[in-house]
Amino acid sequence: MGPETLIGEIRARLGPAVEGVADSFGDPVLVLRAADVRPALAALREPPFDYAVLLDLTCVDYAAGEGRFELVYHLYSLSRNVRLRLKASVPAADPAVGSLVGLWKNAEWLEREVFDMFGVRFEGHPYLRRLLTYEGFEGHPLRKSYPWRLEQPRIPMKGEG
Repeated sequence: MGPETLIGEIRARLGPAVEGVADSFGDPVLVLRAADVRPALAALREPPFDYAVLLDLTCVDYAAGEGRFELVYHLYSLSRNVRLRLKASVPAADPAVGSLVGLWKNAEWLEREVFDMFGVRFEGHPYLRRLLTYEGFEGHPLRKSYPWRLEQPRIPMKGEG
């Protein structure tokens, strides 16, 4: 199955969830509606698409506009040896999307990292809390609006009162 055929079949299966298609260095990129991320990725995990591996999840902060945050998912099909990149924009006012926990085991860790660094919430995540910073850390350090001179609350050292 060639890339054009594959994208055509995915578009036919996912319908209006796919807002656009692009190419990035030879890999297909699908742009999804944020509300349809979980059902769309669940469909891509099953045959005939068989994207059984969630390679990565990251986020981009464009700092302005309605779709300020863009989630980027990287999938891989072991049976066909092909990659697929999916993007979904989430609004700045309420950055939230459905969680992929339950579809891929590593989604729990990846979503916690994006939550900690960018503040994007994953609805349905069973344990959404900070991962790389400590509880009490103020803000999300990879947001472009994060004040880089902000002093964080001190963590008491062991033995300090």
